[in-house]
Amino acid sequence: MEDSITKISDTKNIKEIYLAGGCFWGIEAYAKKIYGVTETTAGYANGKTEDTNYRELQSTDHAETVHIKYDAEKLSLKKLLKFYFQVIDPTSINKQGNDRGRQYRTGIYYTDSKDLETILQEIAEQQKKYPDKIQVEVEPLKNFIPAEEYHQDYLDKNPGGYCHINLNAVNTFLIDPDEYMKPDDSELKSRLSSLQYNVTQNKYTEHPFENEYWDNEEKGIYVDITTGEPLFLSTNKYNSGCGWPSFTKPIQKDVVNYAEDTSLSRIRTEVLSRSGNAHLGHVFPDGPIDKGGLRYCINSAALRFIPLKDMEKENYGYLIPLLEKELGKNSNTLNK
Repeated sequence: MEDSITKISDTKNIKEIYLAGGCFWGIEAYAKKIYGVTETTAGYANGKTEDTNYRELQSTDHAETVHIKYDAEKLSLKKLLKFYFQVIDPTSINKQGNDRGRQYRTGIYYTDSKDLETILQEIAEQQKKYPDKIQVEVEPLKNFIPAEEYHQDYLDKNPGGYCHINLNAVNTFLIDPDEYMKPDDSELKSRLSSLQYNVTQNKYTEHPFENEYWDNEEKGIYVDITTGEPLFLSTNKYNSGCGWPSFTKPIQKDVVNYAEDTSLSRIRTEVLSRSGNAHLGHVFPDGPIDKGGLRYCINSAALRFIPLKDMEKENYGYLIPLLEKELGKNSNTLNK
């Protein structure tokens, strides 16, 4: 009985969607790299018949499709669809990459009617990027048939096999600003300390060498104190000697914005968080040359540090692979 209860508890947040995006070898391999995806199956969907196989696709009109199961606690459908749109040409009809034919059409097939609103909203958002109409088929799932065994996990079995998409694109979109909305001012005042509020909202500067993170060397990430949006990796932090946390770059270039600051009768470049529009500090062109030459001088009071060991429970588990990859790079550099 205990095993049964555990199994139900473990799977209660598992949802599913079916995505067609050209050759399913690449789409499946890509989907497996997305944090929160729990299971994938290559198959054929939304054709005319209840049965088909690879050789009969032209006559049965099924689309090469990947059945994706995902943990909704870790990955939203909206974010999963953003990953999907990163690697397809949504305006093409019956072609993706070098492949041509109806079996290579794009499609989003759903089993839960509640998902339709999210799907249509994301397509409307994506449409803003294209002058031509998006041609992605959106339908309730019908006639899904798992593909032959040799198609399953094809690129795992054949690492040099054909793939029409860039599998590393999964690393170019990580942080969705819609997941980190700014609270209203009254909530900020109640949640933040006086120093945190004044730094982030009134552009104060805390004292050097007397702040929480200037000498922190623990592995983890730094997030916006106002919204929780990830801003910096510990691997990009270094001791600049200035007395404030210093970083060579943000975790992703678009998580920060910039503004001209003339408050000290000289021009400086202010750094603000994207979602919270919180004052973070300034960026200067005197950083390590081999790391890009920039120094992001950031107030500790504008940050919250999440240790690596706590990232999963704090819902930043999707960034663990990135952090571990960067930690590996640093280790290799030190060992040279």
